[in-house]
Amino acid sequence: MVTLERPRPLDDPSILSVTGLGKSVPGGRRLFAGLDLSVRPGEVVAIVGESGVGKSTLLNILAGLDESDAGTVAIEGKALGPLDEAGRTRLRRERIGFVFQAFHILPYLTLRQNVALPLALVSAAAATLEARADAMLAAVGLGTRGSDYARDLSGGELQRVAIARALVHEPALILADEPTGNLDPETAARVLDLFATAVRGGRSAAVIVTHSLATAAIADRVLRLTAEGLRDDGASRPAREGAERQAHEGAMS
Repeated sequence: MVTLERPRPLDDPSILSVTGLGKSVPGGRRLFAGLDLSVRPGEVVAIVGESGVGKSTLLNILAGLDESDAGTVAIEGKALGPLDEAGRTRLRRERIGFVFQAFHILPYLTLRQNVALPLALVSAAAATLEARADAMLAAVGLGTRGSDYARDLSGGELQRVAIARALVHEPALILADEPTGNLDPETAARVLDLFATAVRGGRSAAVIVTHSLATAAIADRVLRLTAEGLRDDGASRPAREGAERQAHEGAMS
């Protein structure tokens, strides 16, 4: 297993620190402004909001894949702004696990090779690559499929491979865009437990964009994205309690 040093300034224990973030789209329409967010180790934050409000754009900015118009983003105390593209790429490889809504799984690679990519990019040993990839595939219910090719998978299976790939290198920050959107309830519960387990140890944090009550139910905080930034979602606690009750009733039936 690859272990990366993760220094953080003593005066800021947050894994993710965002201050005054703003973003507009071509034509001048503002997606959001004045957005502040701090996510600490061991914390899962769910972000909800109407379609088109900029949730996916926000995740891309947090990962250094898109530029903001204003504000700062820092991961483990390292600001993204001063980094060149090579520096951002290195930070993503070593510190971030991203579950894309469109999966971005390579069809000409096996599932094992796809999941092992983050480890290969940090030059992990071959034995580590295979063992860790197989363990993650087993964790998402694809343990016997490592030699299969991604081109032969369903949408739900591709989503599970994307989740395994995002978690395989034990990233400091997990960013997930609708990670359970193509999964049945049983499989969704399984991968949500995987997210929670990855984070609760205290060395990682997660920001999850979702429309799912069950997904939001695992979060420590549920925030709503608006044009004025992020705010506590007033309906989050009842929604989470309802989702938890539904999951319990489903397990008992």
